[in-house]
Amino acid sequence: MTLAAGIDVGGTKCLGVVVDADAEVATEHDIKLQVRHPTPHASKLVEALAALAGELGRFDTLGVGVPGLITHDGIMRASPNIPGSVDIAVGPGLSARLGRRVHVDNDGNLAALGEWRFGAGRGARNMWMVTLGTGIGGGHLLDGVVQRGVNGFAGEIGHMVVNPDGPRCTCGRKGCWEVYASGRGLGMLASGEPGERVMRRARHGDADAVTVLEAWARWVAVGLSNVTNFSDPDVIVIGGGVSEAADVVMPIVRRWFVELLYSPGQRTHPDLRVAQLGEHAGAIGAALLPQYAH
Repeated sequence: MTLAAGIDVGGTKCLGVVVDADAEVATEHDIKLQVRHPTPHASKLVEALAALAGELGRFDTLGVGVPGLITHDGIMRASPNIPGSVDIAVGPGLSARLGRRVHVDNDGNLAALGEWRFGAGRGARNMWMVTLGTGIGGGHLLDGVVQRGVNGFAGEIGHMVVNPDGPRCTCGRKGCWEVYASGRGLGMLASGEPGERVMRRARHGDADAVTVLEAWARWVAVGLSNVTNFSDPDVIVIGGGVSEAADVVMPIVRRWFVELLYSPGQRTHPDLRVAQLGEHAGAIGAALLPQYAH
């Protein structure tokens, strides 16, 4: 049995798992070991990842997913949700510390890879993964190949500008999709109320919460329709906090999606699916990365 380790670096936590790389499925029950730690300042990131990898014990390969602009050789050029993240040599630094090759890619790409291989994206030819969390992550696979772009920076759909006069994003620009449709965006629309509470109240029919959720779902659909218009996918997998309240959120998102899509009556619509791997999607995708590395 080949053991594959994967680490998913998020805005608030780093999650590491070990899975059987030869398995045909990967679910929470197939994870051999998992370790989580808070995400440190970028200056301490390589050191923290090396320590986390040590806690994972024995493994044959290691992949790491990091948010932001990640070069093909594993340099984190920028990551708005991790303070100090400018030109951090995650791949080279971690490889040197561990004395072994470490594959590094964007976290959205790896969540997409995990869902395509083992989750809601199975069977898709042209698939997008959209993760609505602290920010918005994205990953795109076409015929089983992650689309990384010339520099490795493709898929940053959270930073599509949907309102150039809107609030400032953590990336420094104004009106990014992430400002409105992320978990933070839901909180902003709810005047600071936590998104989980808004969804809970909406599930119980609270009119104010339903109004907020309606506005937020429309912003989600704005981005999904843009993604559809420029890449014509057959499947869009939606993960993050929305997957925890899919019964409440997805009917509204689907309704707005159809209304906002270009020529909805003259085209086949992508299948909007809820992610299946939960918080483990990125870490499982990272574990798969050495098999699918560019």
